[in-house]
Amino acid sequence: MTEHNPALRRRTVLGALSALFIPTASHADAPLRIGTIGAGHVGGTLGGLWIRAGHPVMFSARDIAEARSVAAGLGPLAQAGTPDQAARFGDVVLLAVPYGALPAIGAALHGVLAGKIVIDACNPYPWRDGDVARQAREQGAGVTTQSFFPGAHVVRAFNSEDMSTIDAEAHRTPPLLGIPFAGDDPAATRSVAGLIRDAGFDPVAAGPLSAARLFQPGTPGFEADLTAPELRRRLGLPS
Repeated sequence: MTEHNPALRRRTVLGALSALFIPTASHADAPLRIGTIGAGHVGGTLGGLWIRAGHPVMFSARDIAEARSVAAGLGPLAQAGTPDQAARFGDVVLLAVPYGALPAIGAALHGVLAGKIVIDACNPYPWRDGDVARQAREQGAGVTTQSFFPGAHVVRAFNSEDMSTIDAEAHRTPPLLGIPFAGDDPAATRSVAGLIRDAGFDPVAAGPLSAARLFQPGTPGFEADLTAPELRRRLGLPS
């Protein structure tokens, strides 16, 4: 969705989150170290919510100054590094970049990320990302992303809602906003479901990674803004 002033919006989001960085109870068995590849609106918003839940986060960006700027406003659990450092730091690594960047990131980091949980929050748009986006739209973004990160446990999540909605609806009065996710590894999907709860939402398991196409751009599950029961009905999932 179009942002009239992304820099101002990000400062507003981070300013609000910085006042709330004191950790709350986490739904995970223990805090997870999270690295973000990308520190823009997506990485900054989600990273801030996870810090609030007690998870240490290392933000990274192509320009490390951007990552440092984001981390500086989010308290002692936040730090900044290079993409390689964030990938090594994280038990879980969030991909929060334009989809067209994923082949290069995969080529550089797939060895580091092998065996780790990788949350893919990126959306393929052919007008911006070219042929790789067309491939992802045709075969499903989840399985396409997995092909760039062999050995990683890719889980598709947090791509279905605009970050302005995520910021506004996190930890709202129940019923919570439903967030769909899909992945092939049971342990990875359980961890991501916990991180969805920690961010202030109700996780909706869509099935294996191939089912992530149910909530990619151009489908009824994309930007649905529904509660979990409503979203399950929209996606045709068991209640």
